[in-house]
Amino acid sequence: MDPPVTDLGPNKKIDEELKGEDPLFHCDLVDSEVIHKIAQAILPGLATACVDNTTGDPFRSPGSVAVDMRKEMVDYLTLRSETHIAETVIEKNDLDVETSDHPTDIISDFIDDFAISKRNLFSRVSGWLLSERREDKIDDFVQEMEINRFWLMDRREAIGKNLLKNVDFKNLFHCKMKFNTAEELAEHSSECIFRSTRCTNDGCSSNFCALHLGKHDAVCPYKVLPCEQKCSESIVRREMDRHCITVCPMKLVNCPFHLVGCQYSIPCCLIDKHCSEFLHSHLLYVLETNHREAHWEDLSHRVELLEKSSSLDLLLEARDVKSLTVAVKELEAKIGPSESEISNKDTETAMTVAQESNET
Repeated sequence: MDPPVTDLGPNKKIDEELKGEDPLFHCDLVDSEVIHKIAQAILPGLATACVDNTTGDPFRSPGSVAVDMRKEMVDYLTLRSETHIAETVIEKNDLDVETSDHPTDIISDFIDDFAISKRNLFSRVSGWLLSERREDKIDDFVQEMEINRFWLMDRREAIGKNLLKNVDFKNLFHCKMKFNTAEELAEHSSECIFRSTRCTNDGCSSNFCALHLGKHDAVCPYKVLPCEQKCSESIVRREMDRHCITVCPMKLVNCPFHLVGCQYSIPCCLIDKHCSEFLHSHLLYVLETNHREAHWEDLSHRVELLEKSSSLDLLLEARDVKSLTVAVKELEAKIGPSESEISNKDTETAMTVAQESNET
């Protein structure tokens, strides 16, 4: 495969049209994003046409027909774009035909039609069109043309710009304004919605037309935003997820007493407040774990005794199950056993005495 390295000169037809242009000053600005997408679709379309046109021919390669095929493609796309309005009227009369009115879709269809028209007999009658080898060969030829700088992006964008103007009869993707003086045009150009602008977010180098400023701003990874979890920090969008799940003080975590029964999820910065406010509940959970056979009433009474003790500060300082359990045991040693424990102990003593009597 030997792709040519020369680039296509100015489109003669376009130059001739410019000579006949009226004396008014036209705004030449367009939606750069749409133009770029059109330009991106043109090269694979040319590669497809060249590959399918030479497949099975031992005397020709895709590179050998690329220059001529490129000129044919430009002429074809130009003609189709100029007659698009008439074709649209006909298609609308056919209720079974559904068409898109977006320029990228329209011109992509033109490119596909051109590539289909260039298939040779071998491509049409063999299984070539469905083979994986065909796709690989097209991709390889696209890469070769890019490496050899054949049909550069700026040249394709210039062609795409003219195609866009022909098919965008609603003027949604290019400016239609005209002016009597260059000064008026210059003043308009600085405010036109299709003017090129650059993202002002620190670290972002994206360029786009002003029309898409809001759309870009809504997704720009470098935009600084308030924390999504309402902490006091401002974070760039690209770091927001990492911040929220790692260092954010408002990150939700399980209560430190989750393992013994507390089911609250709280911001990590409010753990101390939660532990202080829910000390009563946490004491019950710990006592239930330590005294599994105790009655609820006894446990509640025990909690009240612990809360009224002179060592309440020791309990308030506990921030997890282990530290609260240690504090509770220290205080219980001072308070003495609970009523249920005394009752259980008396029962055990009575059973022991009875057993000894029976043995005697």
